[in-house]
Amino acid sequence: MRFGMVGLGRMGGGLARRAIRGGHECVGFDPDPKMVADLVEAGGGGAASLAELVAALPAPRVVWVMVPDRVTGRVIDDLRGLVSPGDTIIDGGNSNFRHSVDRGEALAIANIHFVDVGTSGGVFGLERGFCLMVGGEPAVVARLAPLFDVLVAGHASAPRSRGRTGDITSAENGWLHCGQGGAGHFAKMIHNGIEYGMMAAMAEGMNLLAHANQKGADPADVSAVSGLPYYRFDFDLPELTELWRRGSVISSWLLDLTANALHEDPSLETYAGSVGDSGEGRWTARAAIDLGVPAHVLSAALFDRFASRGNAAVANKLLSAMRKQFGGHLEPKP
Repeated sequence: MRFGMVGLGRMGGGLARRAIRGGHECVGFDPDPKMVADLVEAGGGGAASLAELVAALPAPRVVWVMVPDRVTGRVIDDLRGLVSPGDTIIDGGNSNFRHSVDRGEALAIANIHFVDVGTSGGVFGLERGFCLMVGGEPAVVARLAPLFDVLVAGHASAPRSRGRTGDITSAENGWLHCGQGGAGHFAKMIHNGIEYGMMAAMAEGMNLLAHANQKGADPADVSAVSGLPYYRFDFDLPELTELWRRGSVISSWLLDLTANALHEDPSLETYAGSVGDSGEGRWTARAAIDLGVPAHVLSAALFDRFASRGNAAVANKLLSAMRKQFGGHLEPKP
């Protein structure tokens, strides 16, 4: 299959290169000419504009958009004026599923197909393979299956679930047609919400371990717990994460990455501790509210990221102020 890739950054570039390795042809466009040159060097084709990219593709065309959410709408609008009826636009970025539903319906009026592909795998996807959550018309998705098949991690990346028999399914290979337009991005949104929660649990547990040595604490400190003398453990976090990677219930790729980070920087001095969010955690929390579904962990993990940026400073100062008002507790600035 010959297709176009708009956006050749960490994710788009990785998808394009993996597709080329899998035997497909890819023509790429990116505002940065170096990104285009790098793809050409990797065996792909290059375009200097969206119009040039569309002109280089055979009909019915397939154009994959892999750009930040803030510009996705503009890029798709520009492509709408360049492609023809019967062509397909894929949005593989972290787009709001609501926008995907609306874009699919708007493009359908012009007989342009729209497929939303929630894409997971990060910077490791080129070598490990990606995980794709797909939304769109069944016939169009089926036509794209040969492309999806080479982009994903493959069934050998994980042992088969107990009790599964028969032919390997697309989900076992690493991609799934989740449903109609918007379903792919909705599934990816929830995936990222779960990711927030898993990361927060890992970080909180490590933080407790890091504070478990209180041998030098002042026993007169009124904020100290009554059992302070019991907390005298000096844990080696890099070694503990290495231990948990082997045979423990919480072993996972996320734990592998945590172990890598702690090995590279045991004191975590490289990091400021201010954690960003892509927007998907917010959309997940809103969906939980809309549907009346409890999402305690996912929401708390999102709010924890807000707090990491200093956005809880006023609340924390007010807590100190109230304690002084009713109890005379004066807590000096650190």
